[in-house]
Amino acid sequence: DDLVTGVQTCALPIWNDFMENKEKMYHIGLTKDDLKGAKYAILPGDPGRVSKIAANLTNSYLITTNREYTSYLGEIANEKVLVISTGMGGPSTAICVEELALLGITHLIRVGTCGGMQMDVEAGDIVIASSAIRQEGTSKEYLPIEFPAVADFNLTLALKEAVTELNYPYHIGVVQCKDSFYGQHSPERMPVSYELQNKWQAWIKGGALASEMETSALYTVSSTLRLHAAAVLLVVWNQERENKGLDNNTSFDTEKEIKVAVTALTKIIKNEK
Repeated sequence: DDLVTGVQTCALPIWNDFMENKEKMYHIGLTKDDLKGAKYAILPGDPGRVSKIAANLTNSYLITTNREYTSYLGEIANEKVLVISTGMGGPSTAICVEELALLGITHLIRVGTCGGMQMDVEAGDIVIASSAIRQEGTSKEYLPIEFPAVADFNLTLALKEAVTELNYPYHIGVVQCKDSFYGQHSPERMPVSYELQNKWQAWIKGGALASEMETSALYTVSSTLRLHAAAVLLVVWNQERENKGLDNNTSFDTEKEIKVAVTALTKIIKNEK
């Protein structure tokens, strides 16, 4: 009710049009009718990954593509499930989550990629993000920085059960989120290199598992809107292993994390039924 009240009092015409069922959501290009009552969504960052995920659902089909947001609708355990890309970074992720909430989505699982930070977090491993370091700008416009970006417990538990059943190597813990990809990978050439490098070492010493760009915004926005959110990530590589001259392969096969997400969501849907 608070969410709807907030939307109704918003001065932006796009929200007023939405409430009167006149227009599609401005950015993601979807209406409530498109979702057919779906409450669950799987969120990859890459639009190219959407069809791959949708292939693991039944009766899936393309709805629309608008900007970085490509969406399919399918079913898991006879329940409608939306698959929609968020694009890269916190701003586009926040926009997607905001508009999905207006359409009735209540449960979101991010399916993304990350770079390992601890020595035992290797390419091809799965990382389940129990929480996220908010080293990005989007979430700061929702809640003070002292407020933690934390995953939904039940969704996280379902992801853990799924990855255990599938017998994939996995880690559960904190991930670091940033806005600048090259600020992480080439910090020495940035004028604020002293800050980037010092904080990077602090995150590692604190036990951060991996680095990526969307999860902290997802969790913070979801907390604000009272949504349930979790994230499962594929480790693409590990720059810390590379820096220390250790074996460091690369992995871009997202099939494992997709199976984990679909298996977990199947558990959630069946339990709620």
